[in-house]
Amino acid sequence: MYILFIIILNMLNNPTSKLIYVGDPMCSWCYGISEELSKVQEEFNHQLPMELVMGGLRPYNKETMLDLKSFLTGHWEEVNHRSGQKFNFKILDSDQITYDTEPPCRANVIVRILAPEKSMEFFKGTQRAFYWDNKNMHLATSYDELLKTLGIDQNKFHSLFESDEMKNEVKKDFERSSQLGVRGFPTLLLQQDDKITLIANGYDTAENMIRKIKSHLNQ
Repeated sequence: MYILFIIILNMLNNPTSKLIYVGDPMCSWCYGISEELSKVQEEFNHQLPMELVMGGLRPYNKETMLDLKSFLTGHWEEVNHRSGQKFNFKILDSDQITYDTEPPCRANVIVRILAPEKSMEFFKGTQRAFYWDNKNMHLATSYDELLKTLGIDQNKFHSLFESDEMKNEVKKDFERSSQLGVRGFPTLLLQQDDKITLIANGYDTAENMIRKIKSHLNQ
């Protein structure tokens, strides 16, 4: 009975709190906010775990990068101006690569399963591989260098990448994003027990996000 009392007391004194980040590796504003988000994660590293959810910006889209060149150029220039993140615009001339964001979302779900502690590093690495290295993120081999750097088993990753299991698993992330009421990316949420509070929807600075989080934690 005493042990049960202690367990209940600890649960009351340590409510379930975490940050939920909903984004997409091929979302330019998610790329723009990545360094600010890293500062937030570092600030609350020992206090709030961060759950990474794939939002699905344009899953299964058939338009090529060239089709969307004019639209994306404007967005990328704005993100660069506001965040300082560097872009390589050459990929926008490709009529072979579609702006289908499902494959990189699927890749990140796989890594979240294989090496959950490296999820955020892999997410950021995926962004760099696309926006700066201009890799085709629909190919499993495009992730090899990043997997090697992070010490993640490449063979396991490759065996899962085209599997129906993972294609279904990433859909669960898209559904969770919808269930959370997320309508745009990036979105950062604070969960405290059953209460979920919006911290940021779209680009924001680490200073603002940290201030908002602390304000809610201290209530």
